[in-house]
Amino acid sequence: MKTAEIKVTVELDENNVPENILWESTDSTNKEAVPVKSMMLALWDQSYKNALRIDLWTKDMPVDEMKVFFYQTLMTMGDSFLRATGETNIIEDLRDYCAHFAEKMEISK
Repeated sequence: MKTAEIKVTVELDENNVPENILWESTDSTNKEAVPVKSMMLALWDQSYKNALRIDLWTKDMPVDEMKVFFYQTLMTMGDSFLRATGETNIIEDLRDYCAHFAEKMEISK
């Protein structure tokens, strides 16, 4: 069995607002921590049958980039859901919504 570790370091200001987010993985070819402006982590708690989430972004994360980040996250969640369940019909609906989201947020693809 192989084991990999993902480490997220969040540097906070005096008001506990993220200033820097760094992530690294023992399984990555890049051995240095990579700075990011935003992250979303979702975990499934099987005992309680609910999602546990951590959504963080730095105080200097640009709003226009946050819109693109959400759009891309929604799209990739759809891809993951399709691979996990094979539910093709609902994925078409989700992709339609993502197109609507991109249009409303004025995101160029």
